[in-house]
Formats: sequence, structure tokens, C-alpha cells
Amino acid sequence: MELPLTPLAFGARARRLYGGREAVRDGEVTLSYAEFLGRCDRWSSRLQEFGVKPGDRIAYIAQNIPAHLEGYYAVPQVGAVLVPINYRLSAADFVYIVNHSGARVLCVDEDHVEAVEAVRDQMSKVEHFVALEGDRQGWFDYEAGISTASADFEPVSIDENDIITINYTSGTTARPKGVMITHRNAYLNVLGTLAHFAMSPADRYLWTLPMFHANGWTFVWLVTARGAAHVCLRKVDPVAIFQLIGEAGITTLCAAPTVLIGIANAPAEARAPAAGRKVRLLTAGAPPAAVTIDRVERELGWEVQHVYGLTETSPLILLCEPLPEHAGLPAAERAAIKARQGVELVSSGEICVMDEGGRAVPNDGVSLGEICVRGNVVMKGYFRDPEATAAAIKDGWFHTGDAAVVHPDGYVEIKDRFKDVIISGGENISSVEIEGVLLRHPAVQEVSVVGMPHPRWGEAPHAFVVLKTGAVATEAELRRFARDNLAHFKVPQWVTFVKELPKTATGKIQKFILRGREPGIVAQ
Repeated sequence: MELPLTPLAFGARARRLYGGREAVRDGEVTLSYAEFLGRCDRWSSRLQEFGVKPGDRIAYIAQNIPAHLEGYYAVPQVGAVLVPINYRLSAADFVYIVNHSGARVLCVDEDHVEAVEAVRDQMSKVEHFVALEGDRQGWFDYEAGISTASADFEPVSIDENDIITINYTSGTTARPKGVMITHRNAYLNVLGTLAHFAMSPADRYLWTLPMFHANGWTFVWLVTARGAAHVCLRKVDPVAIFQLIGEAGITTLCAAPTVLIGIANAPAEARAPAAGRKVRLLTAGAPPAAVTIDRVERELGWEVQHVYGLTETSPLILLCEPLPEHAGLPAAERAAIKARQGVELVSSGEICVMDEGGRAVPNDGVSLGEICVRGNVVMKGYFRDPEATAAAIKDGWFHTGDAAVVHPDGYVEIKDRFKDVIISGGENISSVEIEGVLLRHPAVQEVSVVGMPHPRWGEAPHAFVVLKTGAVATEAELRRFARDNLAHFKVPQWVTFVKELPKTATGKIQKFILRGREPGIVAQ
């Protein structure tokens, strides 16, 4: 008898093999796998009492708390679809996503109840508003509901091509789109990630990555698959990260480059609790600078592995796989390789960097093409948006919009989003390359480069720079530094110092906002 490929199988296995092992830690609260999955069963039972049927959508607006993690098991095992919503969005976005998804139940943590309460009358399809933490008038009490529910829910038939989650994209320039991920998508992405990033029951995973972000890069299921411990972290803070690494024995985590920068620049006193701890981490979300990877590995002794993917690809499809020959390279050169997106995971299907004619670009490290993918991890489509689905998936290939080259060793390296490539005087300039160089300056903490209109060249690079605390640098100094390390035409024409860079809720820099700012006087 064939069984469906579903990450729910990982929970069933964990219950059998790791029932007595620690599954979840949240502050002083700890749950064994038997307790954790038992709570999931009781919430499944309660959802069925609400009248939830297979295919119904259940939305969550929550930080990285146990109740949110439980949703990734309790909701799909009754055949329903989980809709994890980015809690950093506006109340108007909450309304749009909840209504567009048609969610019948909305589960909210204590930090966001007030925001939802103010707009709940606009969510006409929601039948049950659930407070995940605490007793709130007019809301169903999650903890009370679990404590009185039966653990015996009505089993339902799961097809591996059923939708397990609808993950809404950030929607920086348009309405968010709902990415439909199937049980099969998620299952294969978990196995593919584990093939390259091994974990064991001895591991302790720190939730620095939001669970809502592409299902926590599938770590909501992956950690359970290996019987490791989920250690919750409500809000990302370098001090708290280092403290938990020491106190909770953290061995692994995932971090967007912006979080990695915060870790790399944390003061010595903040790092002290984690001294001597070996941590393995995955970074993705934007191309990380080689200098940031080098600092984390050299100064902290951690092991950083770069991965790449999109919500639409379940999400991970490329990984910078370390090879034995990399070990003998100088640290800076090894870090440069680690900053590449790398090669496809064993589960990715087929990856191709295509030119405009749909042909694979040569492996010369120069020819620019678009990363395209087809296979078992590509989404089922955008929910209730066939036009957007058809625009993204052409001839069976999902087009990512990321401009990349392929090196002679087959390793893919993103040069930019196609919309972010700067064309100056007929030359294609990678903003990512300029950013990587400027980040090597000792005063620079963060930088984003965009193209701005230029009276002679059409457009030219404009660097927006965040300096390290207490550091000083001038525009002329940074332009000289760039000139010493880049071709002349790539040097930023303007440098603007800012206190912070505009970012999406998942930590990606919003370059379209920067493009709307005045570039000032053209530097000569």
C-alpha cells in the first residue's frame, strides 16, 4: 500500500521514537514529543468541533511560540490548510490576506490581538477568533480549549497533492500573492535539506527565523523529523541569541543576512555566554556578503552554509555545498565561494540559468541569465490567481526573476534581481557586487545599492549606507575605497548615510523605496 508523502509522517515517527525527548522549549516551559503532539491532537479535535472540514483555511498571526508551531501539525492532520501570516504587516494587510484566503478560523498571539480586534468586523468570513495566549473577552481561549478537548479527532484522508499551507508573499509593490504548497512539496524539501544539512536528536534548534517565513524554511517539520528540540525565540535580538546558545545548548539555527550582520557586529560582552559553542547555521533571504560569512566563521568559530530558495519553491533549491578542495583555500577566497548560491539540492528537481532565448548560459562566471526551476518542489500555483500563476510558470519552468551566472565548477551565483541590475552607459552593474565591496570597509555595517537617473550615463549606482555604532566615514572615503576595489564605472556616484534601511517583514531590503529618494548632487 502506498502512503502519501506528507510531513505529518515526521510527527507520527517522532511520537513513536522520541516521545520522552524534549520537543519544545519556550522560556521555562518544556514539552516532550508526546506532550507536544498530544496538544496538536487536541487542537485538531477542537477544530473539528468548530466544523472545520478538509480544504478549509485556518490562519495564524503569531510569533515563534509553541501554539504557532502546533498549528503546522494540528491544522493539516484534519485536512485543513494553514495560512501563516506575516505578523509585521499592517492591519489592512491582515484583512486582505484573511479575506482572500477565506479563512474560517483566525489564531492570534497576544502581541497582535489589539491590531486584529480593531479590524475584525472587516473579516466577515472568520467564524472563530482564537487568542493563542491568555483569556480575551470575545475570543476563544486556545489553552482552555486544548485542556478540555479530546485527543481523539476524526481521521481524514490526506492526498500528497493536497495543499498543506498557503504562504502569502511580502507584497512590497503589489497585493500579496498566496503560494500554495502541497504536502508533497514540503515533504521532499525537508528530505532534500536533511540530505545536505544533517541533524540528529542531539541537536537543539533556535527559532530565530520567523515560522511564517516559508514555513520556517520547512524547519517546522524538519526539526521534528530528526527528533531534535525546537527552542522558541519570540523576538530576534543578538543578545538573546547568544544567551540562549549558552543556556539552552543551541547547536543550529537559520538566519537571514540582516540577522547574520547583527550577530557579526554584536559586542564582545553579548557574545560571552556562547563562547566556545559550535553552531551550524543556514543563511538565505538575500545574497550574504562574503565578509559577513568570514567574520562569523573566523571570530565565532561557527559554520555558515548559504542556501537559496523562494516561497514558491517550498523554499530551498540551491545550497553552497562545501567540497574537500575548498578547505585548503585562503579564508577570504573560501568565504567568497560560500557567498554563492551553489548547486541544486538533491530534491530540487531541475535548475537552469536561462538566457532570454530559454537556453542555458555557459559556465563562464560572466554570462547573465535567470534562475529557473521545475520539479517536485515548485508550488501548485498562486491561490485564486491563475493569471499570476501563468506569468510565473512558463512551459513548466518557474521563473524566479533572479539574475545569476554559473561558474566553471557549476556553482550558481546571483548577481541581482533583474529589476535591480543597474545599466550605466550600456554596462550591466551588479548592485550585489558593490554592496559586497563596501561591506568590507571597517566602518560599514549595512549597505544597499540602487540605480538612480544620471544625466550622462542614464543611471548610476547610489549607495545607502548604515555605519557601525560610533564609526565615522565620509562619502569621499567610501567612493575611494570602492574605486580601489572595483572597476571605475561601478563606483557609486552617490553615497547617502542613513540610520536604517527600509526592509520587508522578512528582512529583505526594499530597494524600490530607496529608488524614490533624491540622489543629491552628482559626484564628479
